[in-house]
Amino acid sequence: MFGFSPETIAVALLAAIAAGFVRGLAGFGLSVVLVPVLQLAIEPSAAVLVGIVSLFLIGLTDIGRIRRDADKSAIPIAVIALACMPLGLWALVALSPDWARVLIAMVSLGAFVLVVVPLGKVALPRRSAMGLSGFFTGFFGGFAGMPGPGMAPFYLRGRLEPRVARASMMAIFLVVTPLSAAFFVWRGVGGWEEIELAALLFPAVLFGDWFGHRAFGQVSKTQWQVATAIVLGGAALGALYKLVAA
Repeated sequence: MFGFSPETIAVALLAAIAAGFVRGLAGFGLSVVLVPVLQLAIEPSAAVLVGIVSLFLIGLTDIGRIRRDADKSAIPIAVIALACMPLGLWALVALSPDWARVLIAMVSLGAFVLVVVPLGKVALPRRSAMGLSGFFTGFFGGFAGMPGPGMAPFYLRGRLEPRVARASMMAIFLVVTPLSAAFFVWRGVGGWEEIELAALLFPAVLFGDWFGHRAFGQVSKTQWQVATAIVLGGAALGALYKLVAA
């Protein structure tokens, strides 16, 4: 199927379930889990496109939650991200597949580090923080199909309630992902095969996302932040292990 072995498809499905759970719990992280696994079996650019399409498909299931809970900060961050995403795509296609795989794994690790490392008294004005968040959301989205690491520090370290922070990240994904996927295809980076693979994995993503939403409703703000950091750390270690073992 799609030129992949049954073992590869099975691993992809398991990764999709885990990725969906992370996304349902944290509001981001689907690509952080899914792309590093897929890019060991297919070209990094193809894995990125599969992750982007998967993010859009699952985002469609949360339109009601987004409209009800998302913060207005999602609007400027999404606009800036859209402007910066072509830069990330340029970096992706300019690098060799081996270097792209290494850097994609490092983005996964960076998502964990940016969330858990204490910043002490370091603080940015809200507008500056949103600008940096938008830039890195777009760059990571174009380069690794992982917009989440760019926005996670802004929303996880901020004062917004988890419900609002989570919905805001979902809103950004919903706006950014379809346009970035179209840009990928227009530039010849992937096509229908990757879209079909994302569709094949979608039921598994949806299954994991359902469990993630249920888990989110059972945890406090602190537990949510800790759980999100632990899951991101596990995903980063898994991505690095698979990269070294490949």
